[in-house]
Amino acid sequence: MSTSQPTPGFVVETHASDTLALRGVLGFATAGQALLALQAALSAGPQPGTLDLSGLAHVDSAGLACLLVVLGEASTAGRELRLAHAPDNMRTLAQVCGVDHLLAA
Repeated sequence: MSTSQPTPGFVVETHASDTLALRGVLGFATAGQALLALQAALSAGPQPGTLDLSGLAHVDSAGLACLLVVLGEASTAGRELRLAHAPDNMRTLAQVCGVDHLLAA
C-alpha cells in the first residue's frame, strides 16, 4: 500500500492496482491540495477505476466539486472512474446541488 503526500486532514492511498482510497476531510481547507494529490495519483502507475470514499469523515461543496473535476477529467481522457461508498452527506449535497446523476457509476 502506498500513500500520497498527505494534505492536512486528507490522504490518498493505493490499496490495489484498481482502487484509490480517500481518507480524512475533503472540504474547503483541503480541496485544492486534494485535487492535486488525486490528479498525481491517477496519473502515476496503473490506472485505478475506483475511488473508495469510505474513509472520508466529511465532504462539503468544495470536496464535491473536487471529485466532480476528477470524474470529468477521467471522462475526457476516455477512462471510466467510479465512486464507491460515498458518504451519505455527500449524496445529499449532490442531490441538493442537482449533480447526483454525475456521481452514478
